[in-house]
Amino acid sequence: MVRPTVRKIAALAGHRDAVFALTAGPGTTVFSSGADGLVVAWDAAQPTHDGELLARVENSVYALRYLPEYDWLLLGHNYQGIQAIALNDKTLVRTVALPPLAVFDLAHSPARQRLYAALGDGTLAVLALPDLRVEQLLRVSTKSLRCLALHEESRELVVGASDALTYVLDLDTLAVRQALGESTNSVFAVAYTADGRLLTAGRDAQIRAWNRADDSGAPYALAQTVAAHLHTINYLAISPDGRYLASCSLDKSIKIWDVHSLELLRVIDRARAAGHGTSVNKLVWAGGNTLVSCSDDRTLGVFGLDC
Repeated sequence: MVRPTVRKIAALAGHRDAVFALTAGPGTTVFSSGADGLVVAWDAAQPTHDGELLARVENSVYALRYLPEYDWLLLGHNYQGIQAIALNDKTLVRTVALPPLAVFDLAHSPARQRLYAALGDGTLAVLALPDLRVEQLLRVSTKSLRCLALHEESRELVVGASDALTYVLDLDTLAVRQALGESTNSVFAVAYTADGRLLTAGRDAQIRAWNRADDSGAPYALAQTVAAHLHTINYLAISPDGRYLASCSLDKSIKIWDVHSLELLRVIDRARAAGHGTSVNKLVWAGGNTLVSCSDDRTLGVFGLDC
């Protein structure tokens, strides 16, 4: 595969503390939040412009999710549930009380009109849209649920947990189809490739690829393990065209991989691409081959991949 070149486009500043959460919005918009409770909208296509402050909340925000059908931005608070902001007038339209725990991730099923929230005590919260009514609180693990990935066609919800397991749940019944146990520590990142493979990563700094024989619900089998980073992998993001996998880590780096072979193509760090100087916490693809990152250094990085 041709190795892309990487260019640093901009560093976006304005947050007052570590930035933990990113999500893509309409067009080239990216939303960010973190330890300072500031919720900010940025335009990745015009990174020289200042971000727009949408909200200021009391506690850290670990999870953001944009719902295009409502034009809402959902905030997963630390200990204060979930809030929905209507972006057309920047008003708070929903507030959901959940158990006083960290909300580490949010996943959305448009087909089922459901929202799923990963909570810090191992509980999966299931909420009905658009009222965000809590339908179910399901205990999946005895430890924190850290990440979610949803695949409508396979009727699956995948949950990564701090007990080192990755749970594959039936999206209709929420029964556990399979628990993937090859990880040696907390699972912080899960992602589906365009061809239906499952990728997992986390505190053991390895990326694992899982294959399934067919689409009938057959169990996943481990296909590949890559020693990918020096420290914890915080997030995995697959490019819109399905060609590239981006990973980010506590080791301060971002890495670009061929999504099919998991061949390393590029490293984005302080020395090679003016990257971050502290932990890189999350990634999002915005507008084709533009990659946006956030870090403990309080900034967002905007990088362009030229293929």
